[in-house]
Amino acid sequence: MHDMTPDRIRTAWDRISAGYDRTHPPTHPLPDKGLRLAGLRAGMRFLDVASGPGALSIPAARLGARVLATDISPGMLEMLNKRARDERLSVETRVMDGHALDLDDDSFDVVGSQFGVMLFPDMPKGVAEMARVAKPGGRVLLIAFGDVRKVEFFTFLARGIQAVRPDFKPPLDPPPLPFQLQDPERLRREFTRVGLKDVGVEETTETLEYRNGAELWDWLVSSNPIVEAIFSEIALTPSERAEIERAIGDLVRERAGAGDRAILTVPINIGVGTK
Repeated sequence: MHDMTPDRIRTAWDRISAGYDRTHPPTHPLPDKGLRLAGLRAGMRFLDVASGPGALSIPAARLGARVLATDISPGMLEMLNKRARDERLSVETRVMDGHALDLDDDSFDVVGSQFGVMLFPDMPKGVAEMARVAKPGGRVLLIAFGDVRKVEFFTFLARGIQAVRPDFKPPLDPPPLPFQLQDPERLRREFTRVGLKDVGVEETTETLEYRNGAELWDWLVSSNPIVEAIFSEIALTPSERAEIERAIGDLVRERAGAGDRAILTVPINIGVGTK
C-alpha cells in the first residue's frame, strides 16, 4: 500500500470497515492509557486522526472531551457514529485525508492517532499535520506497533503462509506499513522533527486473546487491508488460503495448550509530545 492513491486506500478501508468494527471492540485499556498520558480532560478539544471506528474517539468522548474524528473511510466513520449513538456520546465526524487535514492551525488541545497515522504511505506528513493543528502547549499522541519480530499475530501469519509457501520470507526490510514506527527512536525523531518538545515514548506490551484459529483468522483479514495485499502479491490460491487458515488454527491450539484461549503479545509504542 506504499504506492496506493487516496481513492484506493479509501476503498480498501471501506471494504473491511464492518469486519474491523466487529473485531475491534470499543472498550480496551490501551486508548485510555494513551489519553491519560496526553493529559486529556473534560472540555478539551480532541482530534482523532485516522480514527477508524473510534478506538480513541469513544473513550475521549466518555471523558467529556469535545471530539472531532476524521478518517479517509466513510465506512469507518459510519461505524464510529453507530458506537457513539449506542452510548449516547457526542462525537463529530468528518471524512478527511490525514495527509492534508482541512483544519486550521493551532485548533486542538490534544491530537491523537491510534494505529492510524502509523499506516500512512507518507507517515512523516501525517505526523506534521497532527502537530500543525495542535494548539501551542497542546499535546500530540501517537500509538503504534512495536518491533515486528515480537508481534506474535504477525509471526503466526508468517508461519501460516510458510505452511504452503516454505520459501516465503516476511517483509521486514522495509517492514510493512503498520510497523514503520516500530523503533521507539524513530517515533521520537518524527516528533522532534516537527518541533514537538518534551517528547516521551513509552514502550508497553498488550495481549490479544483468541478462542480458536477462526477468531485469529477473522481478526487478521478484517483488521488491515495489508494482509490481503500480501496474499495478493504472492498469488495465493483458494486452497492455499484454506491451508493457511488451518495452519494458524494449529498454532492457536498449540499456544492455548490446556487453556480455553491462546494469548498473543504485541509490543506497543506510545509517543506523546508538546507543541
